[in-house]
Formats: sequence, structure tokens, C-alpha cells
Amino acid sequence: MESKKEFFLECYKLGIIKFGRFTLKSGIESPFYVDLRPLASDPKILKNLANYLLEMLPLDNFDLICGVPYAALPMATAMSLESYIPLIIKRKEAKSYGTKKLIEGIYQKGQNCLLVEDVITSGKSLVETIAEVEQEDLKVSDIVVVLDREQGGKQLLESKGYRVHTLFNISEVCGILQETGELSDEEVARIQDFLLGNHIQFEEETRVSYEQKLNNTQHSVSRKLLETALSKKSNLIASADVTTTQELLALAEKVGPHIIALKTHIDIISDFEYEKTIIPLKEIAARHQFLLMEDRKFADIGNTQELQFTSGVFKITDWADFVTSQVIGGFESLDCFKNVGVVAIVGMSSKGALTTASYREEALKVALSHPNVIGGVSQNKIPEDLLLFTPGVNLADSGDGKGQQYNTPEHVFKTLHTDFIIVGRGIYKSDDPEASAITYKTEGWNAYINSLIKKTIQS
Repeated sequence: MESKKEFFLECYKLGIIKFGRFTLKSGIESPFYVDLRPLASDPKILKNLANYLLEMLPLDNFDLICGVPYAALPMATAMSLESYIPLIIKRKEAKSYGTKKLIEGIYQKGQNCLLVEDVITSGKSLVETIAEVEQEDLKVSDIVVVLDREQGGKQLLESKGYRVHTLFNISEVCGILQETGELSDEEVARIQDFLLGNHIQFEEETRVSYEQKLNNTQHSVSRKLLETALSKKSNLIASADVTTTQELLALAEKVGPHIIALKTHIDIISDFEYEKTIIPLKEIAARHQFLLMEDRKFADIGNTQELQFTSGVFKITDWADFVTSQVIGGFESLDCFKNVGVVAIVGMSSKGALTTASYREEALKVALSHPNVIGGVSQNKIPEDLLLFTPGVNLADSGDGKGQQYNTPEHVFKTLHTDFIIVGRGIYKSDDPEASAITYKTEGWNAYINSLIKKTIQS
């Protein structure tokens, strides 16, 4: 391929940038106007563009490519053909008939999708596109852009944790055109003045603090969780997926000082005896001041759930502070959980889970309206009236080969506005569970504090 400069000049011949006085969609008068759609009409240029964009990227990171409609669609298609990375297509709006899908193509939940954009200005349209793609349980970590207008969009997206790769920026191409005599010194100066005076400022969205949530909640379990988090400077829930009483109690003793809750699957304890398992567990919880969360994931009619909750050998009602429950049984199925908090299963972290966007929407309606529900388990952002419990958090791994997808504390607090992280194998499988708990406690608390810092984004 020719040099990057020579390539740009070939593109410029197609009339992709015009100089003069142009009124933009925002109402601002700009000394230049960018339209990259003509590039799709030259197959050689489109192919070379695809390769230039691909050269900037760590291609092993991506399972899918998606072009932001409409100008970037042919670019994304060319990149897919050159890289053999599958393409998905995002509609501007879902059809009102047929499948009514917003994203077309073959994909699986949890896959990482590279977004392709032609021009970036404020970045607002990309933020909206990312939200729509992530709503389909796809992940977005990187965005590749042909031309950055240098008006703040790149900085906005990077402040939200996305990596933005740009092939050209407007200052660079103006320099090339000035060097080749296509632009006069006066025109370049006018463009530079415009850029200096039209940096778009954004105030980064911040999360609701624990103190604010504490002031707004009435549920006793929500209050106790938030008070414990503030007192211990921790938002860590350790998952005790162990199979013997000895392992359970030993883990609780080690991590207890550093967690706000211990999440149990009490029915996997092979030697369970109420007196030998629950009584000492409650004593450890009281001594180290953490709550007990039974991850029973109730999923039946109300009468059956009530029996599972209050009866049998486990007598969950006697010791759990809060429990998890599916909401598939409907609103009234949650009425039996009168003396505990309920965390609704809104979404699951396993690859291929059937908790689709439409399911999550209906589940949230139940969760928001039921007085027993204190929060939700989800891999997506939920209304801040609820506490958000995010599983699948791990500092070391990206997955376990069995469908489990992991996130970092920084990502879930900054992007999802998570309230509490749930960590399993990263702690109980560790050679030193207590040291690992301290690490996750520190990382989680720092991520929460950083998510509270309001930043003004300015290029």
C-alpha cells in the first residue's frame, strides 16, 4: 500500500472534505464539512481503507464487527471481508414488523464487538450506539474511526473506558493539504481558530453514592448493606461455592473482616447439619459484621417457594439476610419473602443465558414495584432505585471455558454503576483467600470512589 499521506490524498480527490462555510446539524457554522460516503464508491480505496483500519487494531480481541449506520457500514463490511471477522448490522431503528430486531446477524451473548465509525465529533451518537449494542448482551471495548474532528468526542468515549483508534484527525489532514498547496495558511489558521473555540464540553455522568441511596431507601436489609459498606469501606460479596461445612466456615473466617456479605449455595454442602453448619456460620457473620446471602434462585409458584424458603432441612428463613429469586413466577411469587431482602435475577453472566433484553425489561418492572425486592443481579445497568449486584468479577481471567464471562471492578463500577461486586473463584480458589479478598476489597472500593468523581471532558 501507498503511504498514509498518499492514501489520504487519493481519498481527498473523491471530495470527502469541503472547505468554506457550512451550518452543521448542531447549528454551529463550520469552516469545513466532512462526508466520507464517497469512499464506498471506489473499491480499491475502500479495500485499502479497511486494511489501514485493521492494522491499528489487536484483532484477536474481537469476535464481531459492526459499522455505525449508515456511512460506516461499507467500511465495516470491507474490514470483515479482509479480516474474516463476522459482521453484524445495526439498524437505525428496529423494524415495526417481522423480527423487529435492532441488530441483524449471527452472534452470541458475551462476544466482543468492534465498532466502526466514519467521523467522530461529539461522540454522542456513538454512546447511544454502544448502549444499543450492549443491550443485546454484546461487549464493546474498542472503536475505530476514520476521521476525528477533534471536538471532544474521542475524549468523551475514552473517559468512559473505551479505546478509540483514529486513522486521521482534522489537524493532521489540514497539515497535509497545506503542505500540498490545497489549503492556504489563512484557511488553516481559520480552521484552527474554529477548533479552539468549539471544543464540546461534557460533564461525565456519575453514579448515586451509597450515602444518597441510604437516605432514599426504607428496606432494612438495603440499609444494613449500605451501612456495612460505608463502615468497612468495602463493596465485596464473596461467593462461597464450597461443598463441605469445614470449607464454608474456614472461608467465612478468613474473608469475613473484608466483605459485606457471604453468598452461599447451601444445598451443595454435602455434610449439612443446621446445628453444625448454620449456627457457627451465623456466629462468624455477627463477629465479623457481614450479612448472609443465600443464592437459592427461587423459581417456582409462590406456594412452593414459601415451602422451600421456610421448611425442609435448610430453613433458609431462619438465617439468611437476603436471597436471590427469579421473577419468572410473577409479582405475587415474591410475596413469601417477608423477613428478608430479595435480589431479583435480572440477567445472568453465563454465555448464552436466555435473559434477553425483553426479559430484563419485564423483570425490572416486577423488581421496581415489589416491596420485598432490594436490588437485581445483572450484567447491564439498571435503575438506581435498585441496588445492583454484579457477578462474574475477576481481576485475572476473561472466562472459565464453561461460558462464564468476567468483568473487572473498574468496568462494572464506571460503566454499569454497580453497587456490589460478587467474586467467587477469584477468592475461594486462591492460594490465599484472605489476601485475595483484601485485593478485591481495595480494587472494588477504589473503583467505586473513582466512579463518584465528576469530570468535565474537554479536548
